[in-house]
Amino acid sequence: MLAELEATSLTERVLEGMRITPEDARALYRLPLHELGALADHRRQAAKAEAYEGRGNEIVTYIVDRNVNYTNVCNVYCKFCAFYRTEKDDDHYVLTTEQIDEKLDELAAQGGVQVLLQGGHHPKLEIDFYLNLLSHIREKYPQINIHGFSPPEFNHFSTVFGMPLREVVEKFVEAGLGSIPGGGGEILVDKVRDRIAPLKCDSDHWLEVMRIAHGLGLNSSATMMFGHVENLDDRIEHLQRLRETQDETGGFTAFICWTFQAENTRLKAEPVTSAEYLRMQALARIYLDNFANVQSSWVTQGPKIGQLALKYGANDFGSVMMEENVVSSAGTTFSLNAQDIERLIRDAGYEPHRRSTWYQLLD
Repeated sequence: MLAELEATSLTERVLEGMRITPEDARALYRLPLHELGALADHRRQAAKAEAYEGRGNEIVTYIVDRNVNYTNVCNVYCKFCAFYRTEKDDDHYVLTTEQIDEKLDELAAQGGVQVLLQGGHHPKLEIDFYLNLLSHIREKYPQINIHGFSPPEFNHFSTVFGMPLREVVEKFVEAGLGSIPGGGGEILVDKVRDRIAPLKCDSDHWLEVMRIAHGLGLNSSATMMFGHVENLDDRIEHLQRLRETQDETGGFTAFICWTFQAENTRLKAEPVTSAEYLRMQALARIYLDNFANVQSSWVTQGPKIGQLALKYGANDFGSVMMEENVVSSAGTTFSLNAQDIERLIRDAGYEPHRRSTWYQLLD
């Protein structure tokens, strides 16, 4: 009886929009999935009702962009990654400016507004490679925002260039960087990071890049990859650190979570179910009360679960993603065009809208 009363009280606090604690999150996690989903959907409606000012809180957004992985050479050898290569591998590469232009020409032809520019941690590329690339894209494709370089990449740049982290970010912004993706977050708990990616930057350094970027006026997304060696407490700590940083800076535009994809990787784990994915996304929507947007991850979960995720706290369907190389290297190969995405959104009962990097509606 006491447990039922406590659950009722917690549910009421969620419905009233009150902030929950880690202990609350553990209790919510144990709710039946449909109940947790309903609470997350309530939080979604509350978050978006004000944001779209009378246009309706049943809008679901998506973006037309393209992933461009400028190199697959990487020296951090993450156990969960099937994409990276060393310079000794025959299939390693660094894209030329001409190759990148071909990809961006295709993106521009489809009305794309963002390029997600990410690569491995190449040990030999100098700062001029990056600054020249940024300047070139900004000048040739001014309509396309450069959403580029994850926090681990920036920490890598700081080491390779022998330059303070803030100075690196400042130079990239001056050259044309428009926003930063939340890649490389995995789980922001160092005992977990030490097991899955011991050579990658730690949690504090990941968050420091975001604080610097937000302080310079750049927005960023935030991510979580779960379903490997972490436990529920680790996931909640990850959400807590993101929430605290958002309280401090207000610079995160959205949260995206996805499950570990194991094929072709050295890190082995039991597959995570779609129900577990929906449970964690719903919990994140409730916990991250200062995040306006939660993005569905159809790229890893597939179109149907991506669609169902709209009932579990997500208000954004992510990206058309004309190109994706990292997750697909681990065995996931789902693909959707803009028409597919709009159909899935409508079939779920929502109104589709294209958006910008900053979640502005594009008519």
